[in-house]
Amino acid sequence: MIKYENHFAENLRSLRKSKSWTQENLANRLGVNKRTISAWETGVCEPCIEALIELCNIFDETPENLLT
Repeated sequence: MIKYENHFAENLRSLRKSKSWTQENLANRLGVNKRTISAWETGVCEPCIEALIELCNIFDETPENLLT
């Protein structure tokens, strides 16, 4: 059985925690609901391209670094 690895979810969680931010802190910065951040970090869904770009700006990362 092949296990799906969601690198984006892991990377986002790690970056957020490196700043000592809660999911709510990040959600407020992005203008989204805390449940959205939770869904991204658990791999339930991924952000739209606009949100991905904003995340890259917030964390000063490239899309490639966030997604892989």
